[in-house]
Amino acid sequence: MKIWLDGGLQDMESARVSVFDHGLTVGDGIFETVKVVEGRPFALTRHLDRLVRSARGLGLPAPDLDEVRRACVAVLDANPMPLGRLRITYTGGYGPLGSDRGEHGPTLLVALGESTRRPDSTAVITVPWTRNERGALTGLKTTSYAENVVALARAREQGASEALFANTVGQLCEGTGSNVFVVLDGEIHTPPVASGCLAGITRALAVEWTGARETDLPLDVLEHADEVFLTSTLRDVQGVHRVDGRQLPGAPGPVTSKVMRVFEERAGHDLDP
Repeated sequence: MKIWLDGGLQDMESARVSVFDHGLTVGDGIFETVKVVEGRPFALTRHLDRLVRSARGLGLPAPDLDEVRRACVAVLDANPMPLGRLRITYTGGYGPLGSDRGEHGPTLLVALGESTRRPDSTAVITVPWTRNERGALTGLKTTSYAENVVALARAREQGASEALFANTVGQLCEGTGSNVFVVLDGEIHTPPVASGCLAGITRALAVEWTGARETDLPLDVLEHADEVFLTSTLRDVQGVHRVDGRQLPGAPGPVTSKVMRVFEERAGHDLDP
């Protein structure tokens, strides 16, 4: 496996990031995960636009997008596979052990891993922890992911593949690595970005392609929604057949199934929408 680090391709076994890299010591970094089909990335321009927004929000120097694109092409060419996840990681670089940043400049790492197609439906749980819709990192895709690790571990313990959060005022927000949609009386709704959720790439495309409404929703909407589905880079659109102890028979339901078909068709016609 070849990865991109420090301006060029390196063997995975010999590539090394400093133990003083700020992404390691204090989680000072951002990232993007891009779906790759037969060596071709999906929605790369949107992902790179969000990478720039996240860098700006974290106060990191703007990434050189020409280099990022070169790195992506090099890694994809060096590691052919039918379905993969391309991970672009951009950190504060070598720095002191505290929160202050150093002056050595950022680290850019691009790697590729194999992926598999997700099932058409899955189980999710809700967790007691909340997203802070007013936090400094709200809306940024940062490497500070420990909260998600804890929540996802609880989901796995309960036979689910995702955990859903409310925000600090009790509104439905997002999953650890996904956005959530609900169907109410035939209409599709998803929490607005102001709820504290990440502005997901797949979420945005699903809203654009289906006319879904951005709506403030209480967490307990999950107790009576007709259908629930998730969106993310690697899930695309995935139905939900269980929320905590509530079963949703027949998932993916008719509305979710239509969204799945629309997304697959539109994505198949344009790899960089």
